[in-house]
Amino acid sequence: MDHATKLQTEEEARFIRKQLPAGGLFAGHHWRISPAPFRLEPKLVEELDRLGRVLLQFNRAVNLLYRQSAAGQQPAWVAHWLDQGKPPELIELQRSSAFKNDLPRVIRPDLLLTDSGISITELDSVPGGIGLTAWLNQTYSQMPNAKSPIVGGSDGMLRGFDGIFGDAPKVHIVVSDESSTYRPEMEWLCQQLGSSKFEVQSSKFSEFEPGQAVYRFFELFDVANVANAPLIFTLAQEKKIRLTAPPKAYLEEKMLLALLWNRNLRGFWRQELGERFFETLLRLVPYTWIVDPTPLPPHGAIPELGLTDWHQLKSLSQRERELILKVSGFSESAWGARGVYLGSDLSTGDWSEAVDLALQSQGRSPFVLQRYHKPRTVESSWFDFNRNELIPMTGRVRLCPYYFIHGDGDAARANLGGVLATICPADKKIIHGMKDAILAPACA
Repeated sequence: MDHATKLQTEEEARFIRKQLPAGGLFAGHHWRISPAPFRLEPKLVEELDRLGRVLLQFNRAVNLLYRQSAAGQQPAWVAHWLDQGKPPELIELQRSSAFKNDLPRVIRPDLLLTDSGISITELDSVPGGIGLTAWLNQTYSQMPNAKSPIVGGSDGMLRGFDGIFGDAPKVHIVVSDESSTYRPEMEWLCQQLGSSKFEVQSSKFSEFEPGQAVYRFFELFDVANVANAPLIFTLAQEKKIRLTAPPKAYLEEKMLLALLWNRNLRGFWRQELGERFFETLLRLVPYTWIVDPTPLPPHGAIPELGLTDWHQLKSLSQRERELILKVSGFSESAWGARGVYLGSDLSTGDWSEAVDLALQSQGRSPFVLQRYHKPRTVESSWFDFNRNELIPMTGRVRLCPYYFIHGDGDAARANLGGVLATICPADKKIIHGMKDAILAPACA
């Protein structure tokens, strides 16, 4: 790197750091700064843009599947599994006719960048990172030497989030103590959108007025610790306020990806998704199973695995354990990198303990098993401000596109606001936000 390029790189890195809000964006958390956005092939950007429509239709289909299962029009075991571990009052609430057609207005899939393309490992409807990605998009778009357009543009995340509330005159973003890490990014977001309309509130706020909107930034498993949750849900049920995401725990379960693969539901998925969308999801979603310890008949076997008992997972060799166990949802361990066990990265003893935990959790916090599609390595770099130099890093990438749902019913459309790239060092097997990771916006 010649002297002029080195100076420009330093200038770009310091420009980015200088734009950080005084209070930061994540409470007590930092990341490595790259002086350049993460580059995506134009073909992949086009695929990501189309994916939002597919995921919106998937959410519609899941919503219908659950309601029909609860009503006896689809197999009863679907609602039984999705209701496991949920308190009766939440089950009653999510089945309320007032929320019949309500869907999350933010969809954020976790995508691993593999040798064969992208792999959808999870879907999140109450995601962190909205404010962060909005800040990254804005900041990298404003860099003095910006060359490539940021996916979503400088204000795509801001416009996207603003648009999910329709014509509501006031939007309250209710952040729980459990989600307090993300409070700074949401406060920055409100400042950008106008504090007269958008305001972050604690779980004690109760001065909601008719016609206003509430963004639920707390998990449903944590409702008992969110004092104003009952009031919010009551007002939303009475249609006095507009609430997103709706209080539907079944839409926040990882086992939805296992239901996608269940052969007993093939006819339903083909009808509700259409052949093209269904095949797209099967191509992008790794094979996923619900861990169900119910004994099989002697001649029965678990599809794809060929096992006749879930305990036999323990006896698989390390090479055969390219599998991930994770809590499906409705648990304090179901977000971040908690409650996730990569078989090929664990000793036989630790893997056996994880399998036992999954089996023992049935009825409370079900687990899913998913094929592990290893992310490919990419070359990136970050700026070390102490050494005042650019540090090359071989890493693996998780892409998080943010889709914002504007409009209602059949007129609803998924709009891609931006893409957050999390690049972790190549020796990290599970990719998530960490101090050693580079967080950057994606550009075309």
